[in-house]
Amino acid sequence: MSIQNETDWRPAPVTNRQIKFATVLAFFAWAFAVYDFILFGILLPEIGRDLDLDTAEQAELVTWMAIGAVLLGLLAGPVVDKFGRKAGMAFTTAGAGIASALTALAAVVPLWGLVAIRSLSGLGLSEQGVNGAYLSELYGASDDPRIKKRQGFIYSLVQGGWPVGAILAAALTAILLPIIGWAGCFVFAAIPSLIVAALARKLRESPQFQSVQKLRRLQDKGAHQEAEQLSASLGIEEHETRSTLADIFRGRSLRTTLSLSMGHILNFFSVQVFSVLGTTVLVNVHNVSFTNSLAILLMSNVIAYLGYLTHGFLGDRFGRRNVIAFGWITGGIVFTAMIFGPSDFWTVVALYSLGTFFLIGPYSCVLFFVGESFETRIRGRGAAFVAAVGPIGAILSSALAATLLANDGTWATAAFLFGAIPCALSGVAVLFSRKHPHVVDPVHAHPGAAEVETELAD
Repeated sequence: MSIQNETDWRPAPVTNRQIKFATVLAFFAWAFAVYDFILFGILLPEIGRDLDLDTAEQAELVTWMAIGAVLLGLLAGPVVDKFGRKAGMAFTTAGAGIASALTALAAVVPLWGLVAIRSLSGLGLSEQGVNGAYLSELYGASDDPRIKKRQGFIYSLVQGGWPVGAILAAALTAILLPIIGWAGCFVFAAIPSLIVAALARKLRESPQFQSVQKLRRLQDKGAHQEAEQLSASLGIEEHETRSTLADIFRGRSLRTTLSLSMGHILNFFSVQVFSVLGTTVLVNVHNVSFTNSLAILLMSNVIAYLGYLTHGFLGDRFGRRNVIAFGWITGGIVFTAMIFGPSDFWTVVALYSLGTFFLIGPYSCVLFFVGESFETRIRGRGAAFVAAVGPIGAILSSALAATLLANDGTWATAAFLFGAIPCALSGVAVLFSRKHPHVVDPVHAHPGAAEVETELAD
């Protein structure tokens, strides 16, 4: 290829059909990853009973699992930045499926083996970071002004896979548990994740990643001048060096990494307490039966899906950062009212559902906002890192709750200290991030576009 052709290269345009397929598959990938994640929390009392573990021992077990999930989840970033966004989706979704299948062996493996198996769920949790990086690039490269204008709302449909996955976990557990037992429930949960992982090979790679790949190939061939010219015409910065995890802690990326990571970690305190261990909290705080706790979990996640759509819609109009912060601060207040309010069934349902609306709903903005906040070269690592470190909050909340319970504390106190308060603080942390970052479209970008848009973001 001639020098002129090299510098004139552009990735193929993104079609609406490709965007629709990617959006639908990303939704299912996330929904089934959440299915595995929530399923374990729902069935923890049943597993604990079979393994003869009391509530404090169960909390300690979950703590070690969360540590493993953080470490395994960090693997997603290098995969996404080195091998591509669609490879990252296949990798993380397959991890969730394998975690589900192997968890069925919990009764016959030692506890350290169960910890290793559930650590794979960290890949599933990182899938949301892959979605945020991939879809923010794909929507940004679209020629359709309707998609560009409503991309946050469209992504809320994808991130809505969380309550859908939670609803599936609660509903199917209620149906299947008496028939196939908890081990069978995990085998059943593995199948859809593995199917989605196989379908990921049919995805369109993002134009932004294709552009970075092209620039790297030119550099590898020694065509440095051509790479510089093409980089300028595409508006892509810092393509000369390979990305590393350390890059997200340098320069203008440092503030983004610290504020969003801290917000995600704090919020995961609440996710662990009110979503993963939601049945345990409801049973112990308000003496709700296990069956009724599943019903509450089901109803609250229907409301949470509306929360995704609402926050996604508002994020496009009032800024994702502000909408995230408001939602999480409000969620902390509502959960406090739920914990210390009356144990009347419908009051618990109303407050728990409203709290879930504000806790889970902002995630329709969070991961898309994270994807927008890092440049193309390190977008995968940045998004995967922020997604992966969230379970640190789960580690801390589980460890602190286990310590409190072992010293005659109550679940009401634990849920307030390690769930409601961190929820509100997570909203405050997000306010320290940059307000309006944008993803540069390499198909239409012009020289200097990246620098101009980044300056506007400040």
